[in-house]
Amino acid sequence: MQMHQDDAELVSAFVENADEKAFRTLVERHQERIYGFLLGMVRDPAVADDLFQETFVKAVRAMQRQRGSYTSQGRWLQWVMRIARNTALDHLRSRKRSRMRLVMENEEGLDLDQIVIDGEPDASDKLQRQQQAAWLNACIDRLPPEQREVVLMRHESELTFREIAELTDCSINTALGRMRYALLNLRRMLQETDANELERIELAS
Repeated sequence: MQMHQDDAELVSAFVENADEKAFRTLVERHQERIYGFLLGMVRDPAVADDLFQETFVKAVRAMQRQRGSYTSQGRWLQWVMRIARNTALDHLRSRKRSRMRLVMENEEGLDLDQIVIDGEPDASDKLQRQQQAAWLNACIDRLPPEQREVVLMRHESELTFREIAELTDCSINTALGRMRYALLNLRRMLQETDANELERIELAS
């Protein structure tokens, strides 16, 4: 049955036999990861929908050799992710600004939610988490683009660092370094926020 076919078999069915069902299966299999990446890049569902559609229009044209070409190497998802990345970057360059939502973790598996709420007894409170999310978004907007992108690819699309390195044309060590620097930058922002809040409280007392 087609649902048991791997990506390479589905790609072959579409490229060689114009099997549209095979292509739909590919899209359904990977749409969550690809759309999640695009949504993280632009932080606007309507725009992400448009970019998602544009990504697959480009993919179909390339696979049908109407524009560009596709060389099957058993990495169809990575190939489409590169198209999605370039499509999103083109959009962001035209807008010159974007907002992104990322979640970070370091080598020990510590994610940003743990960093933000560490030591706070009421961390499960919904309002508190909403406030933390708003703070996180504001801080992430201040990260260098290459740091935001690497973390997004890691957490929204669950790509390996090897895949991220290939997509962004850098070494694995560079990709890992960008993750570490992003985490350090966010921790620094947290410390600055805490210091400013303490000063505000002292001035008000």
